[in-house]
Formats: sequence, C-alpha cells, structure tokens
Amino acid sequence: MTQEQCPHRNNVQSTEKPQVYKVGIYGWRKRCLYFFVLLLMILIVVNLALTIWILKVMNFTIDGMGHLRITERGLKLEGDSEFLQPLYAKEIQSRPGSPLFLQSSKNVSVNILNEKKQLVSQLVAGSHGVHARGKMLEVKSSSGKLLFSADDHEVVVGAERLRVMGAEGAVFSNSVETPHVRAEPFKELRLESPTRSLYMEAPKGVKIEADAGDFQATCRSDLRLESKDGEISLDASKIKLPRLPEGKASTSGPRQTVFEVCVCPNGKLFLSQAGTGSTCQMSSNLCL
Repeated sequence: MTQEQCPHRNNVQSTEKPQVYKVGIYGWRKRCLYFFVLLLMILIVVNLALTIWILKVMNFTIDGMGHLRITERGLKLEGDSEFLQPLYAKEIQSRPGSPLFLQSSKNVSVNILNEKKQLVSQLVAGSHGVHARGKMLEVKSSSGKLLFSADDHEVVVGAERLRVMGAEGAVFSNSVETPHVRAEPFKELRLESPTRSLYMEAPKGVKIEADAGDFQATCRSDLRLESKDGEISLDASKIKLPRLPEGKASTSGPRQTVFEVCVCPNGKLFLSQAGTGSTCQMSSNLCL
C-alpha cells in the first residue's frame, strides 16, 4: 500500500501533540524541604555565633587559651587559677619579681615519690600545723651555710648562737654535749635538774667562771668536791665557813675569839677555841 492510499493515518499522527513529563518535588514536600533547609541554615548560623562567642570569652589565641599560654619552655599561667584535680608538673615557678602564692581551704601537700611510686618525702601544711616527713631535713642560709640539719642520728644547729626565749628555758631528756654554755649579758645562767641529778663531765676539765658576779652552788643534801688524782685548790683572799660546828669552850679563863680548824679522820671539819696548844682533842666527839 502506498502513501497515497493511507491519507487517514497520516492525518491522525499529525494531529497528536507530544506528551511532557514534569520532574521535581511539588506541593507540601517542597515546602517541607525549604523549611528544613532554612532550619539547617539557622542552626549553622547559631552554632557559628556561639563558637565565635566562646572563642571571644575564653580568649582563645594561637598562643593559648585565656591566662594559659603555650611557650617553648612549657605552659605559662597568669592570674589566679583553681585546680580541681591533682597537678603533675616538673617545675612550678612564678613570674620574675612576683611571689608564688598557694592557697587551699584544707591543706597543701607536697609528696615526693620514688620510681616504685612509694612515698619518700612529704610536706603537709594544714590547719593543725606544718608536718614534714623525710630521711633528712636541712636549712641553709642564702650563702649556702648550714643552719639546721636533722636526721635519725643527730640534730645539728650550724648558727653561731642558739637562743631559747621560753620562760622555762630548754629541757633535755638526755645528755647534752657542748663546748661552751654562756648566758646573755646581764642575765643569769641556771643549770637545774628539778627531780634528777645534774652531771657535768669533760675529759680535759670543767671550767666555771663568773667575771662580774658571784658563783653559787646550793643543794639540799651533800655537796661533794672530789679529785681522784689531783688536788682541790681554793684560791681566794678570804675563805668563809660560817656554819662549822664549834667545840666545847674551856670553862677556865676568858672566852677566846680565835678558833682553830680541826679535821677529823673522816674529813669532817669543826672549830675549836685556840689555846697555847691544840685543843681539837677536847672536842673529838664532833668527829662521830
């Protein structure tokens, strides 16, 4: 069949229009999409504003945050700071010319640990006082001179003078070794043992001097001066023994005012009236 024989078919195809299909989101879906996009933009703007505000308030910079600065030597902290957890640092120092101030509502503790995490030294400053714990304690002057040292064996005071300002003085439960004991100018020096004995020993001698005053030794019982290999010398222009017992006076003749000192075999001394001869035998009963 030729083209001229089918005119009706050609007319039908020419009268039909091409069909168009729309692609996209329309209606309530489109409105929801725009709403979510707008909400997302608002959240982004709010987050960006909050981030900028936090950076501004916390003072974030390239060198650090706030009063905290990152330097080549470590961290540099300016102003007052509060640590809620333990602080671990190799070195803590203040700014040049400024003091280092540590404050706590309870106590400040400094602990030194060894390689095995065992406590070897400790310093605790609290409301009850300052407590130090360690093998040795040393206090030195600015020039490096030892002023005070203490360990398990001894306590060393390296200062030129040790001054005790208490009203009761210094109390020692055991012996004291010192080359010199001296009171302050115009002050008295008292060595006292209220309930026990007081011993002063030295291999080369004990010397007691009172250049501008008196020397007095008082006891309730006996006062004993003993020299095992030497002698006891009383070197003075006047020697007084006012309370020596006196022997019986002779009934005949006037009373004598001159006495002689008598020595018993046991070392006891007494006085006897002087006569032409020795009168000690008359009062030999005082030697008993």
